[in-house]
Amino acid sequence: MDFQGTLFDEAPATDVAGLPTLAPERTLLSRGAWVDVQRNWLPGADAVFEALVRDVPWRAERRQMYDRVVDVPRLVHTYAADEALPHRLLVDARGALSAHYLPELGEPFVTAGCCYYRDGRDSVAWHGDTIGRGRTQDTMVAIVSVGDPRRLLLRPRGGGESVAVAMGHGDLLVMGGSCQRTWEHAVPKTAHAGPRLSVQFRPQGVF
Repeated sequence: MDFQGTLFDEAPATDVAGLPTLAPERTLLSRGAWVDVQRNWLPGADAVFEALVRDVPWRAERRQMYDRVVDVPRLVHTYAADEALPHRLLVDARGALSAHYLPELGEPFVTAGCCYYRDGRDSVAWHGDTIGRGRTQDTMVAIVSVGDPRRLLLRPRGGGESVAVAMGHGDLLVMGGSCQRTWEHAVPKTAHAGPRLSVQFRPQGVF
């Protein structure tokens, strides 16, 4: 790995779990979609990064691409609702997100999907989380990012101008409203990048 962790820790206002108070900045998109962003939200991001690399049972996936089977360019693992997460801060983060967004979402975040982008060659193509209830219902996906910064791109389904959000070490991004149905998102390849890991908290039945 080639990643420089945090050199200085700030001391923002915190909640009862020791997490910075949730006060994300919301950007309204089109068709009822929106994204929330809060920089440097996850304290102890260095420790979470190390725990994810070390303790998550990462697996490489392969999928059919036209007439051949290819490697998925990232490592993945998903923690079901009843499975223990690899670091206590992630448990606290999920609880804080569930409490904050409950008035809008109406239910808690329960699962945690993890992605390991080992370098700039790893990526994820344009998609929406529409395998489950996100295909027909408004929902939310909350992403905590640790490691080297990477761009997350969003664009309207069917084409249109894209929006870029730089996801840095400890940053939080939440996609809400109709975002999974009416917009797509991607993490493109880049020439130079160190390892980055993301944890995607989702409600039950959203994939």
